Amino acid sequence: MEGWAAELVSGRPDAAWDLFLDRYRRLIFAAIRHYAQDYDDVMDVFARVCEALRENDLRRLRTYAAQPDHRARFSTWLVTVVRHLTVDWFRHRDGRRRLSVAAEALSPLRRCIFEHVFLDQRSHIEAYELIHAREAPALSFREFLGELRATYSAITDGRRGNVLGELGSTPPDEDQQATPSPDDIADMRALLEQAFGSLSAEDRVAVELYVVEELPAAEVARILGLPNAKAVHNRVYRALAAARARLGQVGIGRADL
Repeated sequence: MEGWAAELVSGRPDAAWDLFLDRYRRLIFAAIRHYAQDYDDVMDVFARVCEALRENDLRRLRTYAAQPDHRARFSTWLVTVVRHLTVDWFRHRDGRRRLSVAAEALSPLRRCIFEHVFLDQRSHIEAYELIHAREAPALSFREFLGELRATYSAITDGRRGNVLGELGSTPPDEDQQATPSPDDIADMRALLEQAFGSLSAEDRVAVELYVVEELPAAEVARILGLPNAKAVHNRVYRALAAARARLGQVGIGRADL
């Protein structure tokens, strides 16, 4: 048990907080800086993260420490918490109306994509399903991907590009040309969720940071407390291989993804 956790269990929250912050201050800042570049923003987010972690007598930390079995190491759990708090801070500060200003010059379809993906935090497939069902029933998935890429390009090119880019997901590749039906998409999404849901929490975070967020392997290693970049590569590749194997059991190969 780490020193901060021992102090917390012993009923000394102030001592626990001091030890925790001394041990994990650099990790918290590293996680925040991936989403905020402005110095004042970084410091404001850091203050919010500290406030949230200290709320209700360190409830979040106490809950983690009290778990008999941890599905992820503490550093992995902490990065995930900081990420959610950071994104929530930007949403709260800028507000939905203020963020929407960035989309005023977009076409109606791209404004709709912006709302679903950047503001409502829906996946690309979910956004397509909603738009296909409501606003554009004739829109093919291939056409949607083209509009989606154009939306990312327009939004991330502005003054708030870095923040808005983080509020979205990863833009689709140029060679992504699949044209599945909505039912096919729903089925595929369920299978993907099952495949990646079978991974450990730490493996999922490693894949998210390295593959989705495109952080350098050395930085991911530092965030997750792994020994080096090679350890990150090994963990991510094993996790992806396990997910592919699970998908292969139901007949889905690389060409289907």
